[in-house]
Amino acid sequence: MYFALFSRSDICHEVMGHVPMFCDPTLAQFSQQIGLASLGLSDEWIDKLAALYWFTVEFGLCQEDGKPKVYGASLLSSNRELVRCLSDEVERKEFDISQALVQSYPDVDIQPVFFVAQSLTDMRDRMIEFTKSIPRSFGLKYDPYTQSIEVLDSYRAVEEYARDIHYEMGVLQDALKRQIVYN
Repeated sequence: MYFALFSRSDICHEVMGHVPMFCDPTLAQFSQQIGLASLGLSDEWIDKLAALYWFTVEFGLCQEDGKPKVYGASLLSSNRELVRCLSDEVERKEFDISQALVQSYPDVDIQPVFFVAQSLTDMRDRMIEFTKSIPRSFGLKYDPYTQSIEVLDSYRAVEEYARDIHYEMGVLQDALKRQIVYN
């Protein structure tokens, strides 16, 4: 796909587009939420999430100082698309997950439609809220200590997660107390 669309090789797309993106915690969290959301879903839901990924991680725009700014990796690695997405030749829509999920897109041609997020934080927060509406009988949690995904599919699993949160809250409370005492 990228060879047909872009003058740069796929490695340039990854290095120029995705590496800087995933260095930003907000964008990394957003991408992780899409990945977690996809686990255990039907092909229909996977297709919807693929469209959301397409219009954000690959071809996303974001408002900054009242102007659209580029953050999508495919845009950052294609001079042609980069210039075009900021021109009047394209349709830019306000970022709306429900619309992005069903918006059709050409995957071997230049893009006619882009979604513009109000902010990266707002986009991430909307994604987190959206994942709560996905119909499935379990929850998912990424464990940064083991770098693994935990399936919360039983009362016991949820109870263990609550204990982990309780421990982390204790660490947070201790840090806050120390700020009050020593600052």
